Parts: sequence; C-alpha cells; structure tokens
Amino acid sequence: MGIFARIREDLEAARSHDPAARGSFENFFVYSGLHAIWIHRLTHRMWATPSLRFPARVLSQLARFLTGIEIHPGATVGRRFFIDHGMGVVIGETAEIGDDVMIYHGVTLGGRSLAKTKRHPTIGNRVTIGSGAKVLGPIYIGDDSAIGANAVVVKDAPAESIITGIPGKVRHRDATKEMAPAVDPAEYIDPAMWI
Repeated sequence: MGIFARIREDLEAARSHDPAARGSFENFFVYSGLHAIWIHRLTHRMWATPSLRFPARVLSQLARFLTGIEIHPGATVGRRFFIDHGMGVVIGETAEIGDDVMIYHGVTLGGRSLAKTKRHPTIGNRVTIGSGAKVLGPIYIGDDSAIGANAVVVKDAPAESIITGIPGKVRHRDATKEMAPAVDPAEYIDPAMWI
C-alpha cells in the first residue's frame, strides 16, 4: 500500500472513530494522534536498519515533544490505528498493535521487566482502550475487546472481553456467555453458621 493510500486510510479511520471530526482536511492538520502515528510509521521503517536506529529515536522524541505521544520506533502498529486526544500515550518498544485499534489519552502499553525480551503487550484487532488505562507486560488482549478507563491490566484476556478495574477483571461482552461461579454464593450455606 502506498504512502498516500495509507494516509487516506488513517484519515478515514479518524473520521469514523471521532464524532467531532469535521473532515479530512482539518484532521490532517490538527489531529496530533495522526501526526504521531505517521511519524511512527517512518521511524519504524528506520528502526529496521541498525544504522538508522539513533536517528529514528531522535525523530520519535521530536514527535513526543510535538504531540505529547511517545511511540517507540520498535513498536509494531497495525492499519487504521487511531489515537483520540493522545496526550500522555506511551507505547513501548516490543508492543504489538493489531488493525482497527483505538486508544484514548493517557494510555500506557508498558513493560513490567527490564529483561531484553518481549516485555510489552500484544493488542488484537478492533480493540478499544479507554483513557488512563495501563496495559502492562507481555500479555495478549484478544480481538474485539474493550479496556475501561483507568483499568490496570496485567493478565491475558480472550477475544470479546471487557476488562475493567484495578487489577483488571475480565468478563465477556455477551453476558449470556459468562461463566457461572463454581459455587453460587446465594445457595452456599456456611456450616459454621450452625455452631
């Protein structure tokens, strides 16, 4: 896919995800999330060439200064990725983000280890991550999931999950597919109550 087709695709994604978007012309000039993503696409290509890693890091830091969004050049980002508002977003080096993902301001896709291995999350396709959420470690968030605002997620979540709270608790999007508890607390009788 050519660069202009990719830019057009990103602009369409912004328009479809943000009801405040007034048009591609305006979005092209004023959406810092788009600017950060476009600079990341360049720095990610540079990162693949070891001799260009230092300039890639410098350019990514310039993007951070200009947009308030920090995306490490090593991170892998899918198509039609959209960052709404953006300020304070941090995406670590080994993070992997699928297609059609949307994240809000203050989101961290961070690590929990200093080991030089995969230490950042993998986000599936069509995932939405609410503002202030922290998704930490080499975990996997399944396709079509949603992470609530300010959630702290440190464990894998299957496809079609909703993750909320600190620590993040996982439930299925479809309430009929929820697993019943091993013991129904309403029917449980504590033998100690007869003592």
